[in-house]
Amino acid sequence: MKAEIHPEYTETQFVCACGEAFKAMSTAGGTVHVEICSVCHPFFTGKEKLIDSAGRIEKFNRRYGRKQA
Repeated sequence: MKAEIHPEYTETQFVCACGEAFKAMSTAGGTVHVEICSVCHPFFTGKEKLIDSAGRIEKFNRRYGRKQA
C-alpha cells in the first residue's frame, strides 16, 4: 500500500432526522446527518407495508374477464 493516500478512520457521530444520534467508526469524520436510522425505519419498527400480490392478480383477472377452467 502507498503511504499517506488513505483517508483517516475516525469516530463519527451520525444524527438522524428523527433526533436519534449514535457514534460509529467512519472515514467521513465529524458529524453526519442521515434521513433514516434503525430507530425510525419501518422494517425495524414493525410498521412496514406488505404488498398483497395475490389480491392484485385476482383483481386483474376479474377486471379483464380472465376465466379459470
